[in-house]
Amino acid sequence: MPYSPQEKQRALVRVRRIGGQLDALAQALEREADCAAVLQQIAAIRGAVNGLMGEVLESHLRASFAPRSAAPKAAAAALEQTVALLRSYLR
Repeated sequence: MPYSPQEKQRALVRVRRIGGQLDALAQALEREADCAAVLQQIAAIRGAVNGLMGEVLESHLRASFAPRSAAPKAAAAALEQTVALLRSYLR
């Protein structure tokens, strides 16, 4: 769950955008659009969902693993490295 009001707002905007993409996909299927266009829309939706998942996961990691140790710089660097790795994986 996004923890700050800004994170929550960004997540809601993404969800609404994904809803619009899903509506467009349903309309394309109803009008029997070309397969390439349908597949492209599905790929766009998948990318949007992956982006949302990445944002929520990053928010969770930052809230759960924020530096609390005696070496906060090292912990912060490890957290940033983990977030960067997850971002690249989710692309």
